[in-house]
Amino acid sequence: MKTTIIQLDIEWGSPLENIRRVERLMAEAPDSDLYVLPEMWSTGFATEPDGIAESESTSVSLEWMRTTARRLNCAISGSLAIALSNHSYVNRHYFIDGRSGSETYYDKHHLFTYGHEDRYYQPGSSHSIVEYCGFRILLLTCYDLRFPVWSRYSDALQYDAIIAVANWPESRQNAWQILTRARAMENQAYLIGCNRVGDDQYSHYRGQSAIISPIGKTLASCQPNKEQTVSFTLDLETVCHQRSKFKVLDDRDIR
Repeated sequence: MKTTIIQLDIEWGSPLENIRRVERLMAEAPDSDLYVLPEMWSTGFATEPDGIAESESTSVSLEWMRTTARRLNCAISGSLAIALSNHSYVNRHYFIDGRSGSETYYDKHHLFTYGHEDRYYQPGSSHSIVEYCGFRILLLTCYDLRFPVWSRYSDALQYDAIIAVANWPESRQNAWQILTRARAMENQAYLIGCNRVGDDQYSHYRGQSAIISPIGKTLASCQPNKEQTVSFTLDLETVCHQRSKFKVLDDRDIR
């Protein structure tokens, strides 16, 4: 599964401009099976979503994901600030499969209380796993990475890869680099971590997006502070081989 991370410098509150930027970057990495965008890629991390979040029924960003995935015969993953019909807000991580026409979403479970995301957004209560190109893929969003119990591989939560989309600031960059590797190693799964670069009114974002192997090795990574793409072809056999050779998951705690 050829996977491309799009490390984006997000223009605040400007979906059309961010779509233009994503299209330019995607053109630099053609023929991928999967493109991964950052958290709230079309607006920036809008902790106060009124006037910025898009209605799910009229979202130009979501419609772009759908039409582009169909046109390129690929899948696109990334989160959006979404206003629901009941006047609540969610940080919704979409996985749009342009080949089958199916859509899956995951509402961020661990809202970033330090940044007051919990004041305006409703947390999700369930996991989402997508089946695509033979892989079972767990969807996570940013702050979720700090909570290993939530993403722990189990009989009830089986997957081969994790997509973690983020707006993870430079001030906590060390945690981003450690936690992405930890979640990959402890679950013996690929981790695709897509972070943004640039600045907003709250933080500077260094990026350092990466694809991590099931043993914690960096397979591909973006340069810091640079808007760019990076691609790597994930191999399901690598996951199967590692899990059968070194059976860590057989000794996991079960509660």
